Amino acid sequence: MIKQLARCIREFKWPAILSPLCMVGEVYMETLIPLVLSNIVDQGVQAGNMGAVVKYGLILVLYATISLAFGIASAFFASYAATGFARNLRHDMYYNVQTFDFANIDKFSTASIVTRLTSDVATIQMVFQMMIRMAIRCPMMLILATYNAYSISPRLCLVYCVVLPLLGFGLLILMTSVHPIFDRVFKTYDKLNNVVQENVHGIRVVKSFVREEKEVEKFTSVSQQIYRDFCKAERIMSFNNPLMQLAVYTCILAISYLGATMVISSGNNAALGLTTGQLTSMFTYTGQILNSLMMLSMVFVMITMARAPMRRTAEILVEEPELAQPELPVTTLPDGSIDFENVSFRYSKTADRNALEHINLHIDSGMTVGILGGTGSSKSTLVQLIPRLYDATEGTVRVGGVDVKDYDMDTLRSGVSMVLQKNVLFSGTIKENLRWGNPDATDEELIHACKLACADEFIQGFPDGYDTFIEQGGTNVSGGQKQRLCIARALLKKPQILILDDSTSAVDTKTDASIRHAFAREIPGTTKIIIAQRISSVQDSDLILVLDGGRIVGQGKHDDLLKTCHIYQEVYESQMKGAME
Repeated sequence: MIKQLARCIREFKWPAILSPLCMVGEVYMETLIPLVLSNIVDQGVQAGNMGAVVKYGLILVLYATISLAFGIASAFFASYAATGFARNLRHDMYYNVQTFDFANIDKFSTASIVTRLTSDVATIQMVFQMMIRMAIRCPMMLILATYNAYSISPRLCLVYCVVLPLLGFGLLILMTSVHPIFDRVFKTYDKLNNVVQENVHGIRVVKSFVREEKEVEKFTSVSQQIYRDFCKAERIMSFNNPLMQLAVYTCILAISYLGATMVISSGNNAALGLTTGQLTSMFTYTGQILNSLMMLSMVFVMITMARAPMRRTAEILVEEPELAQPELPVTTLPDGSIDFENVSFRYSKTADRNALEHINLHIDSGMTVGILGGTGSSKSTLVQLIPRLYDATEGTVRVGGVDVKDYDMDTLRSGVSMVLQKNVLFSGTIKENLRWGNPDATDEELIHACKLACADEFIQGFPDGYDTFIEQGGTNVSGGQKQRLCIARALLKKPQILILDDSTSAVDTKTDASIRHAFAREIPGTTKIIIAQRISSVQDSDLILVLDGGRIVGQGKHDDLLKTCHIYQEVYESQMKGAME
Protein backbone atom coordinates (compact mmCIF):
# COMPACT_ATOMS: atom_id res chain seq x y z
CA MET A 1 0.00 0.00 0.00
CA ILE A 2 2.73 2.49 1.02
CA LYS A 3 4.82 1.48 -1.98
CA GLN A 4 1.95 2.16 -4.39
CA LEU A 5 1.25 5.58 -2.89
CA ALA A 6 4.95 6.52 -2.72
CA ARG A 7 5.21 6.16 -6.51
CA CYS A 8 2.98 9.22 -6.84
CA ILE A 9 5.63 11.52 -5.28
CA ARG A 10 7.75 11.43 -8.48
CA GLU A 11 8.97 14.96 -9.40
CA PHE A 12 8.21 16.22 -5.89
CA LYS A 13 10.81 13.91 -4.32
CA TRP A 14 13.32 16.67 -3.56
CA PRO A 15 10.85 19.00 -1.79
CA ALA A 16 9.71 15.94 0.21
CA ILE A 17 13.34 15.33 1.23
CA LEU A 18 14.26 18.99 1.88
CA SER A 19 11.28 19.56 4.18
CA PRO A 20 12.35 17.06 6.89
CA LEU A 21 15.99 18.17 6.53
CA CYS A 22 14.97 21.75 7.23
CA MET A 23 12.83 20.49 10.09
CA VAL A 24 15.88 18.80 11.64
CA GLY A 25 17.71 22.13 11.48
CA GLU A 26 14.78 23.93 13.13
CA VAL A 27 14.55 21.37 15.96
CA TYR A 28 18.30 21.38 16.55
CA MET A 29 18.35 25.17 16.95
CA GLU A 30 15.31 25.08 19.24
CA THR A 31 16.97 22.57 21.58
CA LEU A 32 20.02 24.81 21.88
CA ILE A 33 17.94 27.76 23.09
CA PRO A 34 17.37 26.37 26.66
CA LEU A 35 21.15 25.96 27.07
CA VAL A 36 21.64 29.61 26.11
CA LEU A 37 18.90 30.59 28.60
CA SER A 38 20.75 28.64 31.28
CA ASN A 39 23.93 30.63 30.61
CA ILE A 40 21.99 33.91 30.71
CA VAL A 41 20.63 33.03 34.17
CA ASP A 42 23.84 31.55 35.64
CA GLN A 43 26.56 33.67 34.03
CA GLY A 44 24.58 36.84 33.53
CA VAL A 45 21.70 37.39 35.96
CA GLN A 46 23.07 35.39 38.94
CA ALA A 47 26.59 36.81 38.50
CA GLY A 48 25.35 40.37 37.81
CA ASN A 49 27.25 40.39 34.51
CA MET A 50 25.36 42.49 31.93
CA GLY A 51 27.97 41.75 29.29
CA ALA A 52 27.17 38.04 29.51
CA VAL A 53 23.44 38.83 29.33
CA VAL A 54 23.93 40.85 26.13
CA LYS A 55 26.29 38.27 24.64
CA TYR A 56 24.04 35.28 25.25
CA GLY A 57 20.95 37.36 24.42
CA LEU A 58 22.33 38.03 20.92
CA ILE A 59 23.18 34.35 20.53
CA LEU A 60 19.60 33.54 21.57
CA VAL A 61 18.19 35.90 18.91
CA LEU A 62 20.51 34.37 16.29
CA TYR A 63 19.43 30.82 17.15
CA ALA A 64 15.76 31.81 17.13
CA THR A 65 16.15 33.53 13.72
CA ILE A 66 17.90 30.52 12.20
CA SER A 67 15.22 28.22 13.66
CA LEU A 68 12.50 30.44 12.17
CA ALA A 69 14.16 30.38 8.73
CA PHE A 70 14.43 26.60 8.81
CA GLY A 71 10.78 26.37 9.92
CA ILE A 72 9.53 28.58 7.07
CA ALA A 73 11.55 26.61 4.51
CA SER A 74 10.27 23.31 5.90
CA ALA A 75 6.65 24.51 5.73
CA PHE A 76 7.10 25.72 2.14
CA PHE A 77 8.69 22.49 0.90
CA ALA A 78 6.11 20.36 2.75
CA SER A 79 3.16 22.26 1.25
CA TYR A 80 4.68 22.10 -2.24
CA ALA A 81 5.40 18.38 -1.97
CA ALA A 82 2.01 17.50 -0.44
CA THR A 83 -0.07 19.35 -3.03
CA GLY A 84 2.00 17.87 -5.86
CA PHE A 85 1.72 14.39 -4.38
CA ALA A 86 -2.08 14.76 -4.13
CA ARG A 87 -2.23 15.96 -7.74
CA ASN A 88 -0.25 12.96 -8.96
CA LEU A 89 -2.31 10.60 -6.82
CA ARG A 90 -5.59 11.90 -8.27
CA HIS A 91 -4.14 11.73 -11.78
CA ASP A 92 -2.93 8.13 -11.37
CA MET A 93 -6.23 7.00 -9.85
CA TYR A 94 -8.30 8.67 -12.56
CA TYR A 95 -6.03 7.36 -15.30
CA ASN A 96 -6.33 3.83 -13.94
CA VAL A 97 -10.12 4.15 -13.72
CA GLN A 98 -10.12 4.95 -17.45
CA THR A 99 -8.48 1.59 -18.13
CA PHE A 100 -11.12 -0.34 -16.17
CA ASP A 101 -13.43 -2.62 -18.05
CA PHE A 102 -17.07 -3.12 -17.07
CA ALA A 103 -16.21 -5.89 -14.60
CA ASN A 104 -13.83 -3.56 -12.70
CA ILE A 105 -16.39 -0.77 -12.65
CA ASP A 106 -19.00 -3.18 -11.31
CA LYS A 107 -16.61 -3.93 -8.44
CA PHE A 108 -16.40 -0.27 -7.35
CA SER A 109 -19.52 1.86 -7.10
CA THR A 110 -19.50 5.30 -8.72
CA ALA A 111 -20.02 6.98 -5.34
CA SER A 112 -17.07 5.06 -3.89
CA ILE A 113 -14.75 6.10 -6.72
CA VAL A 114 -15.79 9.75 -6.29
CA THR A 115 -15.14 9.57 -2.52
CA ARG A 116 -11.71 8.03 -3.08
CA LEU A 117 -10.76 10.71 -5.62
CA THR A 118 -11.90 13.59 -3.40
CA SER A 119 -12.13 13.30 0.39
CA ASP A 120 -9.81 10.27 0.65
CA VAL A 121 -7.07 12.02 -1.35
CA ALA A 122 -7.55 15.22 0.71
CA THR A 123 -7.04 13.22 3.92
CA ILE A 124 -3.93 11.53 2.55
CA GLN A 125 -2.53 14.89 1.41
CA MET A 126 -2.94 16.33 4.91
CA VAL A 127 -1.32 13.29 6.50
CA PHE A 128 1.56 13.29 4.00
CA GLN A 129 2.29 16.93 4.81
CA MET A 130 2.20 16.12 8.50
CA MET A 131 4.43 13.07 8.01
CA ILE A 132 7.28 14.99 6.36
CA ARG A 133 7.12 17.71 9.02
CA MET A 134 5.60 16.72 12.35
CA ALA A 135 6.51 13.03 12.11
CA ILE A 136 10.14 14.19 11.80
CA ARG A 137 9.94 17.07 14.25
CA CYS A 138 8.44 15.12 17.16
CA PRO A 139 10.93 12.22 17.34
CA MET A 140 13.86 14.56 16.72
CA MET A 141 12.69 16.95 19.43
CA LEU A 142 12.13 14.03 21.79
CA ILE A 143 15.63 12.62 21.18
CA LEU A 144 17.58 15.90 21.26
CA ALA A 145 15.69 17.39 24.20
CA THR A 146 16.09 14.18 26.20
CA TYR A 147 19.80 14.03 25.37
CA ASN A 148 20.37 17.65 26.42
CA ALA A 149 18.33 17.15 29.59
CA TYR A 150 20.36 14.05 30.41
CA SER A 151 23.61 15.97 29.87
CA ILE A 152 22.39 18.52 32.46
CA SER A 153 21.12 16.05 35.08
CA PRO A 154 20.93 12.27 34.60
CA ARG A 155 19.14 12.00 37.94
CA LEU A 156 16.24 14.26 36.90
CA CYS A 157 15.93 12.37 33.60
CA LEU A 158 14.73 9.37 35.59
CA VAL A 159 11.42 11.24 35.88
CA TYR A 160 10.99 10.94 32.08
CA CYS A 161 11.87 7.25 32.23
CA VAL A 162 8.88 6.69 34.50
CA VAL A 163 6.31 9.03 32.96
CA LEU A 164 6.97 8.58 29.22
CA PRO A 165 6.35 4.79 29.00
CA LEU A 166 3.06 5.19 30.88
CA LEU A 167 2.04 8.02 28.57
CA GLY A 168 3.01 6.02 25.48
CA PHE A 169 1.00 3.03 26.67
CA GLY A 170 -2.08 5.22 27.21
CA LEU A 171 -1.76 6.79 23.74
CA LEU A 172 -1.42 3.34 22.16
CA ILE A 173 -4.71 2.26 23.73
CA LEU A 174 -6.42 5.38 22.36
CA MET A 175 -5.07 4.79 18.84
CA THR A 176 -6.13 1.14 18.66
CA SER A 177 -9.60 2.08 19.93
CA VAL A 178 -10.37 4.73 17.31
CA HIS A 179 -8.96 3.00 14.21
CA PRO A 180 -11.98 0.68 13.61
CA ILE A 181 -14.31 3.66 13.99
CA PHE A 182 -12.51 5.76 11.37
CA ASP A 183 -12.41 2.74 9.06
CA ARG A 184 -16.21 2.48 9.36
CA VAL A 185 -16.68 6.24 8.86
CA PHE A 186 -15.05 6.29 5.42
CA LYS A 187 -17.20 3.41 4.25
CA THR A 188 -20.25 5.37 5.41
CA TYR A 189 -19.03 8.33 3.35
CA ASP A 190 -19.48 6.11 0.28
CA LYS A 191 -23.12 5.58 1.26
CA LEU A 192 -23.60 9.32 1.78
CA ASN A 193 -22.17 10.15 -1.64
CA ASN A 194 -24.33 7.45 -3.20
CA VAL A 195 -27.48 8.92 -1.63
CA VAL A 196 -26.60 12.43 -2.82
CA GLN A 197 -25.65 11.30 -6.32
CA GLU A 198 -28.78 9.18 -6.68
CA ASN A 199 -31.01 11.99 -5.46
CA VAL A 200 -29.50 14.71 -7.65
CA HIS A 201 -29.44 12.45 -10.72
CA GLY A 202 -33.07 11.45 -10.24
CA ILE A 203 -34.38 14.75 -8.88
CA ARG A 204 -37.16 14.92 -11.49
CA VAL A 205 -38.46 11.50 -10.45
CA VAL A 206 -38.18 12.48 -6.77
CA LYS A 207 -40.26 15.60 -7.31
CA SER A 208 -42.80 13.94 -9.58
CA PHE A 209 -43.52 11.34 -6.88
CA VAL A 210 -43.31 13.92 -4.06
CA ARG A 211 -40.59 11.92 -2.30
CA GLU A 212 -38.51 14.85 -1.06
CA GLU A 213 -39.17 14.10 2.60
CA LYS A 214 -38.22 10.42 2.19
CA GLU A 215 -35.00 11.41 0.46
CA VAL A 216 -34.22 13.87 3.24
CA GLU A 217 -34.86 11.11 5.79
CA LYS A 218 -32.52 8.77 3.88
CA PHE A 219 -29.80 11.44 3.79
CA THR A 220 -30.31 12.30 7.46
CA SER A 221 -30.05 8.65 8.45
CA VAL A 222 -26.65 8.21 6.76
CA SER A 223 -25.46 11.62 7.96
CA GLN A 224 -26.45 10.75 11.54
CA GLN A 225 -24.48 7.52 11.30
CA ILE A 226 -21.35 9.50 10.38
CA TYR A 227 -22.12 11.97 13.20
CA ARG A 228 -22.46 9.18 15.77
CA ASP A 229 -19.24 7.49 14.68
CA PHE A 230 -17.27 10.73 14.77
CA CYS A 231 -18.72 11.60 18.18
CA LYS A 232 -17.69 8.19 19.49
CA ALA A 233 -14.17 8.62 18.10
CA GLU A 234 -13.91 12.16 19.50
CA ARG A 235 -15.07 10.98 22.94
CA ILE A 236 -12.27 8.44 22.97
CA MET A 237 -9.74 10.97 21.67
CA SER A 238 -10.86 13.51 24.30
CA PHE A 239 -8.83 11.50 26.82
CA ASN A 240 -5.70 12.46 24.90
CA ASN A 241 -5.45 16.01 26.30
CA PRO A 242 -6.09 15.11 29.99
CA LEU A 243 -3.56 12.30 29.68
CA MET A 244 -0.97 14.72 28.28
CA GLN A 245 -1.74 17.31 30.95
CA LEU A 246 -1.37 14.68 33.67
CA ALA A 247 2.04 13.71 32.30
CA VAL A 248 3.16 17.36 31.96
CA TYR A 249 2.18 18.38 35.47
CA THR A 250 3.54 15.16 36.98
CA CYS A 251 6.91 15.88 35.36
CA ILE A 252 6.87 19.53 36.41
CA LEU A 253 6.03 18.68 40.03
CA ALA A 254 8.65 15.96 40.23
CA ILE A 255 11.36 18.08 38.59
CA SER A 256 10.40 21.11 40.70
CA TYR A 257 10.75 19.16 43.93
CA LEU A 258 13.86 17.16 43.04
CA GLY A 259 15.47 20.05 41.18
CA ALA A 260 14.89 22.57 43.99
CA THR A 261 16.39 20.09 46.45
CA MET A 262 19.44 19.66 44.25
CA VAL A 263 19.87 23.43 43.76
CA ILE A 264 19.68 24.08 47.53
CA SER A 265 22.03 21.22 48.36
CA SER A 266 24.56 22.31 45.75
CA GLY A 267 24.58 25.95 46.78
CA ASN A 268 24.08 26.92 43.15
CA ASN A 269 27.31 25.15 42.22
CA ALA A 270 26.89 22.98 39.11
CA ALA A 271 29.80 20.80 40.10
CA LEU A 272 27.94 19.76 43.25
CA GLY A 273 24.43 19.38 41.84
CA LEU A 274 22.28 21.78 39.83
CA THR A 275 22.24 25.51 39.16
CA THR A 276 19.20 27.75 38.89
CA GLY A 277 19.79 28.25 35.17
CA GLN A 278 20.06 24.52 34.59
CA LEU A 279 16.80 23.92 36.48
CA THR A 280 15.15 26.53 34.24
CA SER A 281 16.48 24.66 31.20
CA MET A 282 15.08 21.39 32.58
CA PHE A 283 11.60 22.94 32.74
CA THR A 284 11.94 24.07 29.11
CA TYR A 285 13.12 20.63 28.01
CA THR A 286 10.21 19.08 29.90
CA GLY A 287 7.81 21.19 27.85
CA GLN A 288 9.60 20.32 24.62
CA ILE A 289 9.64 16.58 25.36
CA LEU A 290 6.01 16.34 26.42
CA ASN A 291 4.77 18.68 23.67
CA SER A 292 6.60 16.54 21.12
CA LEU A 293 4.87 13.50 22.56
CA MET A 294 1.49 15.23 22.35
CA MET A 295 2.15 16.19 18.72
CA LEU A 296 3.34 12.67 18.06
CA SER A 297 0.04 11.38 19.41
CA MET A 298 -1.80 13.68 17.00
CA VAL A 299 0.35 12.33 14.16
CA PHE A 300 -0.70 8.82 15.16
CA VAL A 301 -4.34 9.95 15.19
CA MET A 302 -4.04 11.32 11.67
CA ILE A 303 -2.23 8.19 10.48
CA THR A 304 -4.98 6.11 12.07
CA MET A 305 -7.60 8.19 10.24
CA ALA A 306 -5.67 7.90 6.99
CA ARG A 307 -5.17 4.13 7.05
CA ALA A 308 -8.61 3.50 5.57
CA PRO A 309 -8.29 6.18 2.80
CA MET A 310 -4.78 4.94 2.00
CA ARG A 311 -6.02 1.39 1.63
CA ARG A 312 -8.99 2.49 -0.49
CA THR A 313 -6.90 4.63 -2.86
CA ALA A 314 -4.31 1.86 -3.17
CA GLU A 315 -7.11 -0.49 -4.23
CA ILE A 316 -7.84 1.80 -7.18
CA LEU A 317 -4.14 2.10 -8.08
CA VAL A 318 -3.43 -1.65 -8.04
CA GLU A 319 -6.67 -2.74 -9.70
CA GLU A 320 -5.90 -4.18 -13.11
CA PRO A 321 -8.37 -4.58 -15.98
CA GLU A 322 -9.62 -8.13 -16.26
CA LEU A 323 -9.53 -7.81 -20.05
CA ALA A 324 -5.86 -7.95 -21.02
CA GLN A 325 -4.39 -6.90 -24.34
CA PRO A 326 -2.95 -9.86 -26.35
CA GLU A 327 0.81 -10.04 -26.81
CA LEU A 328 0.53 -9.89 -30.61
CA PRO A 329 -2.76 -8.05 -31.24
CA VAL A 330 -4.62 -8.05 -34.54
CA THR A 331 -4.89 -4.43 -35.67
CA THR A 332 -7.30 -4.72 -38.59
CA LEU A 333 -10.96 -5.74 -38.62
CA PRO A 334 -11.56 -7.75 -41.83
CA ASP A 335 -15.36 -7.46 -41.92
CA GLY A 336 -18.47 -7.29 -39.77
CA SER A 337 -19.24 -11.01 -39.50
CA ILE A 338 -19.96 -12.32 -35.98
CA ASP A 339 -19.80 -15.85 -34.56
CA PHE A 340 -20.78 -17.14 -31.13
CA GLU A 341 -19.43 -20.66 -30.55
CA ASN A 342 -21.00 -22.37 -27.52
CA VAL A 343 -20.77 -19.14 -25.50
CA SER A 344 -21.80 -18.98 -21.84
CA PHE A 345 -21.30 -15.98 -19.56
CA ARG A 346 -21.71 -15.02 -15.91
CA TYR A 347 -20.96 -11.62 -14.38
CA SER A 348 -18.89 -12.95 -11.48
CA LYS A 349 -17.42 -16.21 -10.26
CA THR A 350 -19.79 -16.15 -7.29
CA ALA A 351 -22.94 -15.72 -9.43
CA ASP A 352 -25.59 -18.40 -8.92
CA ARG A 353 -26.16 -18.99 -12.62
CA ASN A 354 -25.01 -17.98 -16.08
CA ALA A 355 -26.50 -14.90 -17.68
CA LEU A 356 -26.06 -16.54 -21.09
CA GLU A 357 -26.22 -20.27 -21.78
CA HIS A 358 -24.69 -22.11 -24.77
CA ILE A 359 -25.14 -19.44 -27.44
CA ASN A 360 -24.36 -20.62 -30.97
CA LEU A 361 -24.87 -18.01 -33.66
CA HIS A 362 -23.51 -16.90 -37.03
CA ILE A 363 -24.13 -13.43 -38.51
CA ASP A 364 -22.84 -12.55 -41.97
CA SER A 365 -21.24 -9.18 -42.58
CA GLY A 366 -23.81 -6.57 -43.63
CA MET A 367 -26.80 -8.41 -42.16
CA THR A 368 -29.48 -6.68 -40.13
CA VAL A 369 -30.25 -8.65 -36.98
CA GLY A 370 -33.12 -7.96 -34.59
CA ILE A 371 -33.15 -9.18 -30.99
CA LEU A 372 -36.33 -9.52 -28.91
CA GLY A 373 -36.87 -10.83 -25.42
CA GLY A 374 -38.37 -10.02 -22.09
CA THR A 375 -36.74 -7.98 -19.35
CA GLY A 376 -33.75 -9.87 -17.93
CA SER A 377 -33.38 -12.16 -20.92
CA SER A 378 -29.73 -10.95 -21.37
CA LYS A 379 -30.17 -9.14 -24.67
CA SER A 380 -27.72 -6.39 -23.67
CA THR A 381 -25.31 -8.92 -22.21
CA LEU A 382 -25.18 -10.76 -25.54
CA VAL A 383 -24.18 -7.71 -27.59
CA GLN A 384 -21.70 -6.46 -24.96
CA LEU A 385 -19.55 -9.50 -25.67
CA ILE A 386 -19.03 -8.37 -29.28
CA PRO A 387 -16.87 -5.25 -28.57
CA ARG A 388 -15.38 -7.17 -25.62
CA LEU A 389 -16.86 -5.07 -22.88
CA TYR A 390 -16.94 -8.41 -21.07
CA ASP A 391 -15.19 -11.69 -21.86
CA ALA A 392 -17.19 -14.86 -22.36
CA THR A 393 -16.90 -17.28 -19.43
CA GLU A 394 -17.02 -20.23 -21.80
CA GLY A 395 -16.82 -20.53 -25.57
CA THR A 396 -15.52 -18.13 -28.20
CA VAL A 397 -16.78 -14.90 -29.75
CA ARG A 398 -15.36 -14.10 -33.17
CA VAL A 399 -15.61 -10.89 -35.19
CA GLY A 400 -14.40 -10.97 -38.76
CA GLY A 401 -13.40 -14.60 -38.19
CA VAL A 402 -10.95 -13.63 -35.41
CA ASP A 403 -11.36 -14.29 -31.68
CA VAL A 404 -12.15 -10.96 -30.03
CA LYS A 405 -9.44 -11.73 -27.42
CA ASP A 406 -6.83 -11.58 -30.20
CA TYR A 407 -7.73 -8.03 -31.30
CA ASP A 408 -6.16 -4.83 -30.15
CA MET A 409 -9.05 -3.49 -28.07
CA ASP A 410 -8.94 -0.02 -29.62
CA THR A 411 -9.13 -1.59 -33.09
CA LEU A 412 -12.07 -3.80 -32.12
CA ARG A 413 -14.04 -1.06 -30.37
CA SER A 414 -13.36 1.44 -33.15
CA GLY A 415 -14.91 -1.03 -35.61
CA VAL A 416 -17.92 -1.73 -33.37
CA SER A 417 -20.17 1.23 -32.64
CA MET A 418 -22.60 0.72 -29.80
CA VAL A 419 -25.49 2.92 -28.68
CA LEU A 420 -26.18 1.82 -25.12
CA GLN A 421 -29.52 1.53 -23.37
CA LYS A 422 -28.66 4.56 -21.22
CA ASN A 423 -27.97 7.38 -23.64
CA VAL A 424 -25.26 9.70 -22.33
CA LEU A 425 -24.51 13.18 -23.62
CA PHE A 426 -21.79 15.36 -22.13
CA SER A 427 -21.85 19.06 -21.35
CA GLY A 428 -20.81 20.95 -24.48
CA THR A 429 -22.24 21.85 -27.87
CA ILE A 430 -24.03 19.38 -30.13
CA LYS A 431 -21.01 19.45 -32.45
CA GLU A 432 -18.65 18.59 -29.61
CA ASN A 433 -20.85 15.68 -28.56
CA LEU A 434 -21.14 14.33 -32.09
CA ARG A 435 -17.38 14.52 -32.64
CA TRP A 436 -16.89 11.93 -29.91
CA GLY A 437 -17.61 9.53 -32.78
CA ASN A 438 -15.00 11.13 -35.04
CA PRO A 439 -12.92 14.10 -33.83
CA ASP A 440 -11.97 14.99 -37.40
CA ALA A 441 -15.48 14.89 -38.86
CA THR A 442 -16.40 17.82 -41.12
CA ASP A 443 -19.61 19.80 -40.70
CA GLU A 444 -21.00 18.06 -43.78
CA GLU A 445 -20.35 14.65 -42.24
CA LEU A 446 -22.03 15.75 -39.01
CA ILE A 447 -25.13 16.88 -40.90
CA HIS A 448 -25.22 13.68 -42.98
CA ALA A 449 -25.04 11.47 -39.87
CA CYS A 450 -27.76 13.52 -38.18
CA LYS A 451 -29.98 13.18 -41.24
CA LEU A 452 -29.57 9.40 -41.13
CA ALA A 453 -30.54 9.47 -37.45
CA CYS A 454 -33.46 11.86 -38.13
CA ALA A 455 -31.83 14.42 -35.83
CA ASP A 456 -31.01 17.20 -38.31
CA GLU A 457 -34.56 18.54 -38.39
CA PHE A 458 -34.88 19.28 -34.66
CA ILE A 459 -31.26 20.51 -34.45
CA GLN A 460 -31.93 23.09 -37.17
CA GLY A 461 -34.93 24.21 -35.14
CA PHE A 462 -32.68 25.34 -32.28
CA PRO A 463 -31.64 29.02 -32.41
CA ASP A 464 -27.93 28.05 -32.35
CA GLY A 465 -28.32 24.92 -34.50
CA TYR A 466 -25.34 22.59 -34.14
CA ASP A 467 -23.71 25.05 -31.70
CA THR A 468 -26.54 24.58 -29.20
CA PHE A 469 -25.11 23.88 -25.75
CA ILE A 470 -26.08 20.56 -24.19
CA GLU A 471 -26.36 20.60 -20.40
CA GLN A 472 -24.72 17.88 -18.35
CA GLY A 473 -26.50 14.60 -18.97
CA GLY A 474 -28.47 16.15 -21.86
CA THR A 475 -31.18 17.50 -19.55
CA ASN A 476 -32.20 20.26 -22.01
CA VAL A 477 -33.18 17.82 -24.78
CA SER A 478 -35.94 15.22 -24.80
CA GLY A 479 -35.37 11.48 -24.50
CA GLY A 480 -36.05 10.90 -28.20
CA GLN A 481 -33.75 13.76 -29.24
CA LYS A 482 -31.02 12.39 -26.98
CA GLN A 483 -31.36 8.94 -28.56
CA ARG A 484 -31.11 10.31 -32.08
CA LEU A 485 -28.02 12.37 -31.22
CA CYS A 486 -26.37 9.26 -29.76
CA ILE A 487 -27.18 7.29 -32.91
CA ALA A 488 -25.69 10.04 -35.08
CA ARG A 489 -22.58 10.06 -32.88
CA ALA A 490 -22.22 6.29 -33.36
CA LEU A 491 -22.63 6.58 -37.14
CA LEU A 492 -19.77 9.08 -37.36
CA LYS A 493 -17.37 6.28 -36.42
CA LYS A 494 -18.27 4.62 -39.73
CA PRO A 495 -18.28 1.25 -37.99
CA GLN A 496 -18.36 -2.20 -39.52
CA ILE A 497 -20.79 -3.29 -36.80
CA LEU A 498 -23.52 -1.00 -35.43
CA ILE A 499 -25.37 -2.08 -32.28
CA LEU A 500 -28.52 -0.26 -31.18
CA ASP A 501 -29.43 -1.45 -27.69
CA ASP A 502 -33.09 -0.42 -27.44
CA SER A 503 -31.94 2.97 -28.71
CA THR A 504 -35.15 4.02 -30.45
CA SER A 505 -37.55 3.31 -27.59
CA ALA A 506 -38.22 7.03 -27.03
CA VAL A 507 -38.94 7.90 -30.67
CA ASP A 508 -42.23 7.45 -32.45
CA THR A 509 -42.84 4.54 -34.83
CA LYS A 510 -42.62 6.67 -37.94
CA THR A 511 -39.21 8.10 -36.96
CA ASP A 512 -38.04 4.62 -35.98
CA ALA A 513 -38.97 3.33 -39.44
CA SER A 514 -37.26 6.29 -41.13
CA ILE A 515 -34.04 5.59 -39.25
CA ARG A 516 -34.09 1.89 -40.20
CA HIS A 517 -34.80 2.64 -43.87
CA ALA A 518 -31.97 5.18 -43.92
CA PHE A 519 -29.61 2.55 -42.49
CA ALA A 520 -30.62 0.01 -45.15
CA ARG A 521 -30.12 2.59 -47.90
CA GLU A 522 -26.96 4.40 -46.74
CA ILE A 523 -24.89 1.81 -44.84
CA PRO A 524 -25.70 -1.54 -46.47
CA GLY A 525 -22.25 -3.02 -45.78
CA THR A 526 -22.47 -2.41 -42.03
CA THR A 527 -23.69 -5.24 -39.81
CA LYS A 528 -26.62 -3.86 -37.82
CA ILE A 529 -27.89 -5.37 -34.58
CA ILE A 530 -31.12 -3.87 -33.25
CA ILE A 531 -32.41 -4.69 -29.78
CA ALA A 532 -36.02 -3.60 -29.47
CA GLN A 533 -39.29 -4.18 -27.64
CA ARG A 534 -41.44 -3.42 -30.70
CA ILE A 535 -41.78 -6.10 -33.35
CA SER A 536 -42.22 -3.36 -35.95
CA SER A 537 -38.61 -2.30 -35.26
CA VAL A 538 -37.17 -5.70 -36.18
CA GLN A 539 -39.68 -7.45 -38.45
CA ASP A 540 -37.81 -6.47 -41.64
CA SER A 541 -34.50 -7.81 -40.31
CA ASP A 542 -32.56 -10.52 -42.14
CA LEU A 543 -32.45 -12.49 -38.88
CA ILE A 544 -34.47 -12.17 -35.69
CA LEU A 545 -33.30 -13.71 -32.40
CA VAL A 546 -35.69 -14.38 -29.52
CA LEU A 547 -34.02 -14.66 -26.11
CA ASP A 548 -35.48 -16.06 -22.92
CA GLY A 549 -33.55 -16.77 -19.72
CA GLY A 550 -30.20 -16.24 -21.41
CA ARG A 551 -30.90 -18.75 -24.20
CA ILE A 552 -31.84 -18.35 -27.85
CA VAL A 553 -35.32 -19.91 -28.03
CA GLY A 554 -36.04 -18.85 -31.59
CA GLN A 555 -34.24 -17.48 -34.62
CA GLY A 556 -35.28 -16.82 -38.18
CA LYS A 557 -37.23 -14.29 -40.22
CA HIS A 558 -40.48 -12.68 -39.16
CA ASP A 559 -42.79 -15.08 -41.02
CA ASP A 560 -40.87 -18.15 -39.82
CA LEU A 561 -40.99 -17.11 -36.17
CA LEU A 562 -44.73 -16.47 -36.38
CA LYS A 563 -45.08 -20.19 -37.19
CA THR A 564 -42.42 -21.72 -34.93
CA CYS A 565 -41.79 -19.54 -31.84
CA HIS A 566 -44.61 -19.23 -29.30
CA ILE A 567 -42.92 -16.33 -27.43
CA TYR A 568 -42.67 -14.34 -30.65
CA GLN A 569 -46.29 -15.21 -31.43
CA GLU A 570 -47.42 -13.93 -28.01
CA VAL A 571 -45.52 -10.65 -28.39
CA TYR A 572 -46.82 -10.17 -31.92
CA GLU A 573 -50.44 -10.87 -30.97
CA SER A 574 -50.33 -8.55 -27.94
CA GLN A 575 -48.83 -5.69 -29.96
CA MET A 576 -51.07 -6.20 -32.99
CA LYS A 577 -54.13 -6.48 -30.76
CA GLY A 578 -53.22 -3.20 -29.12
CA ALA A 579 -52.67 -1.57 -32.49
CA MET A 580 -56.05 -2.76 -33.83
CA GLU A 581 -57.88 -1.66 -30.68
